[in-house]
Amino acid sequence: MYKLDDHVVTVVAGLTADANILINNARLQSQRYLYTYQEPMPVEQLVQRVCNYKQAYTQYGGLRPFGVAFLFAGWDEHHNYQLYMSDPSGNYSGWKATCIGQNNQAGKGLLKNEYEETATVSDALKLAAKVLQKTMDATSATAEKVEFMVLTKEGGKLVQRILPESETTAVLAAVAADASNEGDV
Repeated sequence: MYKLDDHVVTVVAGLTADANILINNARLQSQRYLYTYQEPMPVEQLVQRVCNYKQAYTQYGGLRPFGVAFLFAGWDEHHNYQLYMSDPSGNYSGWKATCIGQNNQAGKGLLKNEYEETATVSDALKLAAKVLQKTMDATSATAEKVEFMVLTKEGGKLVQRILPESETTAVLAAVAADASNEGDV
């Protein structure tokens, strides 16, 4: 997970070296916007700038395209909370819930069936853990292998909080307990 600005974070799937170049470019774009306009850059505009940069590398000979997909999560005063997915070609799209990486189709199927727009943060964390459990190559997700981050507004300020290992373990245990109960029915 990478913090691009106080109001935008991203996760990556693919070549981390390529992601680092694009993340540094996104941070620079966001800070330039903040310096010029004295307000945070709208999330979609930042995503669009990153994607335009990625797309340019697919268009010209002699340049290798960036081999990385992103999920951008953020908040701005124009559209509130937002989630965008960007593929390696530079295309992007807005989502209510999605996933990237290996086995993403299985994760998207699960999200399509179980995502609820009115879910609490706790319910959303459990659903994210369930998606990870279904799509990971390892036999089971553990707090050492996964990391959860929550983006919330508290007192008018946006807070990006990575869950400590103890909370991550509790979420994973709750999902495992739910899965074992479903098997008993």
